[in-house]
Amino acid sequence: MASILLAEDDDDMRTFLARALNKAGHEVCAVPNGSEAVDALKDDGFDLLIADIVMPGMDGIELARRATREVPTMRVMFITGFAAVALRARQARFHEQETKVLSKPFHLRDLVEHVEKMLAA
Repeated sequence: MASILLAEDDDDMRTFLARALNKAGHEVCAVPNGSEAVDALKDDGFDLLIADIVMPGMDGIELARRATREVPTMRVMFITGFAAVALRARQARFHEQETKVLSKPFHLRDLVEHVEKMLAA
């Protein structure tokens, strides 16, 4: 079981993703924005950050930069519905770790599979 920090500004999407990851056996801290995610980093050691790239205030890429400074071993997965933003995120590297970008819409089963692969690497 992994500890996952999920930052997604869409309430319904956040609920569905957290539920799917919980059912897969992971512990999930789900927050609605980057600022709350940064606050959550102070309280817990997370194995994986899943962040929507486009969020009001702090975007997912800036959140990932801050998160991997706090926890260098944390893996990063981005989710987005914007192709151009996905391309920018694919080029980002955090502490020499590769990131995964999952484009919306995606099936919850695909999310869980990608999470498992990232955590096993």
